[in-house]
Parts: sequence; C-alpha cells; structure tokens
Amino acid sequence: MTEKDLFKELSTLVTESRNPDSYDIDIMDTEDAVRLFNEEDKKVAYAVEKEIPYIVQAVEIITEAFKKGGRLLYFGAGTSGRLGVLDAAECPPTFGVEVGMVIGRIAGGYNALVEAVEGFEDFEEYGAQDVAELKVSDKDVVCGIAASRRTPYVIGAIEEGKKRGAKTITVVCNPREHLQYDVDVAICPVPGPEVIMGSTRLKAATAQKMVLNMLTSISMIKLGKVYENMMIDLQQNNKKLVERSKKIIMMAADVDYDQAGHCLTLAGGHVKTAIFIAMTHSSVEEAKKYIDAHEGFLKKALHAWRRDKNHQ
Repeated sequence: MTEKDLFKELSTLVTESRNPDSYDIDIMDTEDAVRLFNEEDKKVAYAVEKEIPYIVQAVEIITEAFKKGGRLLYFGAGTSGRLGVLDAAECPPTFGVEVGMVIGRIAGGYNALVEAVEGFEDFEEYGAQDVAELKVSDKDVVCGIAASRRTPYVIGAIEEGKKRGAKTITVVCNPREHLQYDVDVAICPVPGPEVIMGSTRLKAATAQKMVLNMLTSISMIKLGKVYENMMIDLQQNNKKLVERSKKIIMMAADVDYDQAGHCLTLAGGHVKTAIFIAMTHSSVEEAKKYIDAHEGFLKKALHAWRRDKNHQ
C-alpha cells in the first residue's frame, strides 16, 4: 500500500474524522470543555447497545471455548492492545481462573504497555508471529481489537488464528460494512468522531472497554464464577480481598463476621466452598462434592443439597 493509498483509507474512517461539535474546543473555558467531553461520552453506551446481538454471539463462543479447555486471546496495538492486556490480567484475581486462560498481546510487546512503541502495528507478520508463539489451536478464540478496523498487526493475528482453526472475533469502532476481513463475529460500536480528531484513546477506547468487560465477565458468570451478583471465586491476594471475601460470605449466607472468617479458613480460602459450608453446615468434603457435581454453579449445588436433605 502506497502512502497515498493509506491516506485515502484513513480518510474514510469514522475514527479519523473531525467532530463538528468540538471545532472551538481550543478556546473553550474549562467547564464547557468538560461538559463537551461528557456529552460525547454519553454516546458510547448507545453505540455499544446497538451491538448487543453480536456481543451475545461472542460471549457464547467464548464460553463454549472455555468449557472445552480453550483460551481467549486478545491482540491489539496502542490503547486497544493495552485494554486487552488489562482485561486479561484482571480475570485471575476476579474470577479465580488460571493465568493463561485469558491472554492479552500488544504490538511491540511489554514495553508498549507503558510507552508508545511505533512501527510494530504496521506489520501483519508480527501479529501472526504472536499467534504462533502462543500455539493457538482450534480450541481457542482470537479476538482482534482495533478502533480503526484496519491495523495490520491485528489483521495478521486474526488471519493466522483462522488458519489454525480458532474462532475469531473483532472489536472495532467503524461500521461493520467497511470491514475488509472475515471473522466469526464482528462487534462494531461506532460512537462517532472523537472530541480531538483521531484520538481513539477517548470514545473508541471507552466503547472497547465496555465490550471487553461484557465478553469476559458474562462468560465467567456462565461458568459459575458468580453467585447472585457476587464474586465467589476471587483470589485473596491482599488484605482488602480477604475482607471482601468475608463480606461476600456474610451477605450470601447471612452469617456474622467471625463465622464468615471461620468458614473461609475451613474452606482453605475458597469463597464458594465457604458459602456452601456456612449455609448448610456441611463438611468441606460434602461442599466440594456438591459444587463439583454441578460444575461450579453454587446455586445449583445448594438446590441439589436441599433436595437431597428433604428426601432423606
């Protein structure tokens, strides 16, 4: 692609167009500028709402992959890549899953997380190399994140993933009909031109973050990682999370602080097991038996325990 061809392509992107409402932002007073940003941010949720049917499809693909031992792998450049790495990094402490079940890769590697690393996003082969390095297979899901929809690194990762039989998803902030590659699911929230032209760390990034939140969180809910609306597989990696765990047990089982702490100790720090023990006064072994028999879904395990006790 020549420089003129690239210029023409970029000129067609919503994410590279000018926002007519912010022409005078350079001379606005502070409050008007803040209000303008806020008004523009309100458009993001509506843009994401239009993509709900596609987000549903993606969640179901990811959940099915997880059930079969597969992984979700994010690939992106710049802000898009950082968002994927962030979402992946937060899954183990939040949902108690193994490191590596959700992985984020950014063009340019680790250094690109903390500073701009130019050039790496311009080559499809770098995306393909990262997919190969991760030994992606037909059990996995490759999710490319690119506000512009045309980032070569992301396209290379998606194409290599497809070759290896992986399911493919993309999250972009330009219209679906402008996509130039095929994926199993395209999620395309279009919140419109940025307040500062081309600065996709703003609305586009917010839209992408909202989508990624749903992809992993709802997939984890469908794996039994949440009871009602509470995290029950979280890891106690610091004092705050230990206390949060006790609060969850207190609220779920209607017990006091000391009893919650006692049950958490009995359960070896596993909140889900501790809740079962607190609610049923069962042994650790019985709690684990019921939870395992119902694939980690606490509510189903409790219903089964009560049914069995009523029939005794």
